Amino acid sequence: MSEARHTPRVFSGIQPSGGLTLGNYLGAIRRFVEMQEQGIETLYCMVDMHAITTWQEPARLRQATRELAAGFMAAGLDPSRSILFNQSQVPAHAEMAWIFNCVARMGWLGRMTQFKEKAGKDREAASVGLFAYPTLMAADILVYHATHVPVGEDQKQHLELTRDIAAKFNHDYEVDFFPLTEPVIEGAATRVMSLRDGTRKMSKSDPSDMSRINLTDDSDAIAAKIRKARTDAEPLPEAMGGLDARPEARNLVNIYAALANTTPQAVLDEFAGQGFAVFKPRLAELAVTELAPISAEMIRLAGDPGQIDAILGQGAERAAALAEPILARTYEIVGLIRSRPR
Repeated sequence: MSEARHTPRVFSGIQPSGGLTLGNYLGAIRRFVEMQEQGIETLYCMVDMHAITTWQEPARLRQATRELAAGFMAAGLDPSRSILFNQSQVPAHAEMAWIFNCVARMGWLGRMTQFKEKAGKDREAASVGLFAYPTLMAADILVYHATHVPVGEDQKQHLELTRDIAAKFNHDYEVDFFPLTEPVIEGAATRVMSLRDGTRKMSKSDPSDMSRINLTDDSDAIAAKIRKARTDAEPLPEAMGGLDARPEARNLVNIYAALANTTPQAVLDEFAGQGFAVFKPRLAELAVTELAPISAEMIRLAGDPGQIDAILGQGAERAAALAEPILARTYEIVGLIRSRPR
């Protein structure tokens, strides 16, 4: 049963399906940067193979992948300190996913909430890739023996499945090979909601551009969207319980707390009893200070696609070097003959 101990290693990824938002930044990318600063080995991936589980226009997918890489770097991810790459450049992801397809059970995948939501009523028309999405996600993580994954609440169920796959593989083959990866879900705004409807997640697919703050928005656009965000006529309460039936107000308080690196209660301590005529301008000022430099840098980086491609290629080489021995040992455990490195 004995295998090598697992070195702390962080993996996470975002789909390049177009348009990074404040939700992506607060819910994921900023935490990616924080983990990079802790000195842990970090791999951050543009999961383009996940993106094609639903139809993507090819040229737009390439553009979105480069934009996502630009967003990562503009937010503070350093390709010399974190491994930045796009998933499809490392074939080990797909190879490991097939093995995990043979470990995972149909019933496990059938219970995935996100598949039910994305497939809708006509599940027979959904791609096999969409159904098997969680096994590819497990491969993304476990092909690097990642020990921690910064993940949004909407992906927590998939990470639990990753742990189930790792445990079943270890049990079936009587090894202690794959780690039971831990989720990292923390912060005041791990789930940022729409500026137009506080009960719905902020999304790049929402028809209304006023529902979200895009990382490419300039200062004027950021401020305007916060000024026009839906709220109510009541002042802010003294305690978070007073926001239970006020989703839009709660969302703005959470966003302020996340941008200010404080707690929602600390925000209420400062603004209790004051209305949104006072709160919104302060939030707009804070958001512009935090986001406008990222927006400008992201646009600058995206203007040199050749440089982005070179960075992704170098990252893919580094990622493949980490994945190769883990994949080779997996093949050996399973009983597959693999006489040469890929």
